[in-house]
Amino acid sequence: MTLNDLTQSTGEWLRGTGPMSDVVISSRVRLARNIADSAFLSTASGSERTKIHRRLAHEVSETPMGATALVLDMEELDPIDRDLLVERHLVSRQHSLAEGSRGVTITPDETQALMINEEDHLRIQGLRSGLELGAVWEDVNRIDDELAKRIPFAFDKQLGYLTACPTNVGTGIRVSVMLHLPGVKFTKEIERVARAARDLRLAVRGLYGEGTEAVGDLYQVSNQTTLGKSEPELIRTFSETIIPKIVEYERTARQSLARRRKHELDDKIWRAYGVLCNARTISSSETQTLLSPLRMGIQMGRFDRLDIATLNELFLYTQPAHLQKLQGKALDEEQRGVARADYLRKRLTGSAPPLPRGD
Repeated sequence: MTLNDLTQSTGEWLRGTGPMSDVVISSRVRLARNIADSAFLSTASGSERTKIHRRLAHEVSETPMGATALVLDMEELDPIDRDLLVERHLVSRQHSLAEGSRGVTITPDETQALMINEEDHLRIQGLRSGLELGAVWEDVNRIDDELAKRIPFAFDKQLGYLTACPTNVGTGIRVSVMLHLPGVKFTKEIERVARAARDLRLAVRGLYGEGTEAVGDLYQVSNQTTLGKSEPELIRTFSETIIPKIVEYERTARQSLARRRKHELDDKIWRAYGVLCNARTISSSETQTLLSPLRMGIQMGRFDRLDIATLNELFLYTQPAHLQKLQGKALDEEQRGVARADYLRKRLTGSAPPLPRGD
C-alpha cells in the first residue's frame, strides 16, 4: 500500500453508508496517550522527539494493525501529500503543518490512523461512515490495549491519563460526529442547535475541526472534557441521546421545507446544479457550498441526476490537494479554480470516467 493508493477511492469518512447516514457523515473516536518516561512535546528537544517517534513507530509496527498498515514519515512528505491526508481526515491540520520528527500509520481501509508526535506523543483514531461510535470505540480500544502491553503510558491514579491539553486529562478520549445540517441552516434553526450543544458542554466546529468554518453545511460535534466520564458512558450518551436528537431536528427541518417551501427548496437544488455544470472557474468553498443542497436533494428524493457515491467523489476530489494529485502537478489558486470547474463539468456531463471506488 502506498500513499497514491489512497487516491483511488473516496475513503471511509465519505462512504455514505451506516446508521443515520442521511444526516450523519461519519463517526470518529480519538484517544490521546503519552509515554510515561518521556517529556511532553511542548518541552521535548528535537532529539527527544525523534526518539519518541522511532520508539512508537516500532511498537506500532509490532501490533496486528502494523502488519498491513501504511507508515508515513510526515517530514518526508511534500505539502500536497500532507494536505491530502488532512482532506481525508487521516491527520489533523496541526499535524500537517507542524515541524520536527512525526509520523502517521494508516490501515488500508482508512478506518484507523495513529498520529505520532501531534500534540501528544500518540493519537489513536478510529473513523467510520454513519453513526457507528460503538464499533469505532471497539477498534480504538483494541489498539490502545495492544499498545498498553508494550508502552508505559503516562497515568495518574486520581486524574487518569495525562495529556498535553488539560481538557483531555482523564480518559483522553475525544468523540466527534460529522453532521450534514442544511435543513436547520436553511430554516435558520442552526443557532438554536449550536446553543443547545454548548449548553451540554459540546464543541461545534467546521469541516476540519477547531478554528474552521462549517463550509458545505458540515458540522463536527464533539465532547469538550473527558475528566470524570467513562468511555462507554460518553459513547452511549452521544449514540443514544445527543446525535439522534440533532438528527431529529434536521429531518424535521427537511420535512418542513418539503411541505411549506418546496419550490424554494427545489430552486436552490437546481440552481446549485446549474452553476456546477457551467462554471468556468470555481473555488473549493463555493463547490462545497453548492454540493450541499444536492446532497440534501438526493437524500430527500428530490434530485436524481447524481447518487451519493458520485457526490462524495466530487466533494473530495475538488479539494485542493486531491485536485492537484489528479492533475499530477502543483497548481496555484487561479489554476485550481479553472481545473476544478473543468473537472466538475466533465464529471457532471458524463464526459469523464468516474474514479475507481473501494468496497
